[in-house]
Amino acid sequence: MRALVVDDEEPGRINLRYALAEHPRWHIAAECDGAAAARAALAGGAIDVVFLDIQMPHESGLTLARELAGQAEPPLIVFVTAHSSHAVDAFDVHALDYLCKPFDDARLAQTLARAAAMLEQRQRAAYGAALRAWSKPPNAYWREVRVRSVGRIECIRIDEVLWLQAAGNYVELHLASRQVLHRAPLRQVVANLDPSQFVQVHRGAVVRTAQIAALRRHDDGNHAVTLRCGDVVGVSERYLAVLKARLENASGG
Repeated sequence: MRALVVDDEEPGRINLRYALAEHPRWHIAAECDGAAAARAALAGGAIDVVFLDIQMPHESGLTLARELAGQAEPPLIVFVTAHSSHAVDAFDVHALDYLCKPFDDARLAQTLARAAAMLEQRQRAAYGAALRAWSKPPNAYWREVRVRSVGRIECIRIDEVLWLQAAGNYVELHLASRQVLHRAPLRQVVANLDPSQFVQVHRGAVVRTAQIAALRRHDDGNHAVTLRCGDVVGVSERYLAVLKARLENASGG
């Protein structure tokens, strides 16, 4: 797996180089001291993971990360920085992980295992879609949806929606005490939901992240999430790695 290290401080690049040398499956394709050099390295060959510092002269690592969001299959992004206050901004561009200097060997191994799982399960396209969604301005997401029914139009606030399910040409909005049908394809609704609040778990299902009480693997090998409202929603393999990364990031693990 090919890594790109981007850090304006040489000690930071050296430390990560030595740390990655303990993991023979990983190869550092290039080391860069800024975003401009990183762009050149990315244009010169396939990169699987970018280990990216945030606070750098001339251009922030966050700017480069948002730029990478435009690619169909962007490299996975792991922020490595001494400034823990940037964590929220890092997750706003859907970083796979966030390493705060100085990190220990166990923490790095956890990050590499997470990245390897996504790469091996060919999750980069799904990750790219999530990354592009996270790059939208917060005020671009729906705060409410107007649902047409016989003789009236009902306004449903998005913060009332616990999870969503495709139902033919409709989307079933699951609220605390009822379900409401909205005539629209699920993909259209998903594109307008704040991905910091919702995560897709199946081609036909999206859940509010804060609603997830547990992720379990059944005896038949299939996965499902149990929601705090009591509903159980199946999880497909296509979305499993992204879901696990989101849950681990949310728990700080």
